[in-house]
This record gives sequence, C-alpha cells and structure tokens, in this order.
Amino acid sequence: MSFTMHGVGVSSGIAIGYAHLISHEMTDVVHITLPATAILQEIDRFEQAVQVVRDELAQLRASIPASAPAEVGAFLGVHHMILNDAMLAEAPKELIQSQHCNAEWALKQQMDSLLAQFDEIEDDYLRERKFDITQVVERVLKALLGRPGQLGETPREHSILVAHDLSPADMILFKQNRFAAFITDVGGATSHTAILARSLNIPSIVALHQARQLIREHDQLIIDGGQGVVIVNPDGQILQEYRLRQNQLELERQKLK
Repeated sequence: MSFTMHGVGVSSGIAIGYAHLISHEMTDVVHITLPATAILQEIDRFEQAVQVVRDELAQLRASIPASAPAEVGAFLGVHHMILNDAMLAEAPKELIQSQHCNAEWALKQQMDSLLAQFDEIEDDYLRERKFDITQVVERVLKALLGRPGQLGETPREHSILVAHDLSPADMILFKQNRFAAFITDVGGATSHTAILARSLNIPSIVALHQARQLIREHDQLIIDGGQGVVIVNPDGQILQEYRLRQNQLELERQKLK
C-alpha cells in the first residue's frame, strides 16, 4: 500500500531506497520497591551503569573517522557533559535513597522532570536539547538492563534509515556504511540530528511522528528532503518522476563543481 508522510525537511535532496528500521525507542521501565538493605547496592548498580556509558562515549569519540563532520565530536562532548551533570549523575541516587526504588525508575523519573523543564524554554535550540537528554538516559537504561548501546544489524548500502531518533553516537556507528537518507519521528530544524544531516549532506526529514511505526522493513521509500515528504511504496509513475528529478538534481550538482 502506498502512502505519503510529511515532516520537517532538514537536509535537501532526493533519495530512493529501501527502509532499514532502527529500534531506538525508550526502554520500558517498571517500578520496584526495594528493602532498605538493598539501597546501597542499587546505588552502586546505577553508578556502574553510568560508568559503562562514559566508557562507551569515550570509545566512540576515539573512533570518530577523520572524514566525519566536526560537529560529531562536539555533540558527543555534549552527551558526555549531560551524563556527568549532577542532575543525571547524582539526583537519581537521591531518589533511590528517598523512595527506595530501583535505579531504572529513579532515572526515568528524573528524566521526566528535566524534560518538563525543557518544554517551557522558548528558545528552539535550547528546547531541543531535551532529545539529547533522552538519548543519554536511554544509553544508561540499556546499561542497567545489560543491553549496551548497540543498533543491531548493519544497514545495507544505500538503505534509508527509519528511526524514532538518531543520536550523534549512532551516526558514528553508521559512518562507515553508505546510506542514502534518514528519517526520524522526533527532532526539529535545530536538533543535533538535523545539524549532522546537513553536515553529511544527505536528504533527511525529522518530526514525522509515526514513521517508525507505520513503515516496514524493506519498504521502498522516496525521500524529498527539500519538501519534507516521504512516499512509501510509490507506484511506477511516481517512482519514474522522482528518479528523473533525482537525476536532474545530480546534473545541477555536477555543474557546480
């Protein structure tokens, strides 16, 4: 079945390819009440998870390809600062102590509190840093659950990545693979995802809301980054029209070189 989705185009161009879905939504968290004798052990478990993520981010920064955009390292630095901020590194431990709850629950409650504060910020760029907080928290949650921050199967060359969100760390993991475009459910024109997309110069659309839910693995996609349009499983006529437009854009690009 063919259908069209509209989002915010953050990097122009036309891409035609097949969907590769990235499972990257927030991990479900349950509330567990702990006995007083287990509190110190739970705080220690939280601290170990934070250290695991510190090590992951350090390894990612060390493995940034020379050809990667300069912004990648800077954005990983932002994630490292968020991780080490007392609002994430210390406040959940206080919640574990006061509420006798598990580390995952404490971290999620603290994240929700921080996101609510960011939603009240008027500046678009600062408000969208809430997505960076979510990405860092997701990494810590996965470490707590014994599931390190991996993205699973490597995408095929010229795939179109479909995700709820993509972090700077994700972009490094995919830098060695050529992919045609990416689209996400969340993000805005000033999000780190959008800035990286423009640096990589590949068609990209954010704020599609339900792309990850509605699109299936290997669905054929047309991405029009300039118009913010995604066409899923296009018919032959539409496909031909966009291939023609894609070729015209490439010819224009070659003339500018």
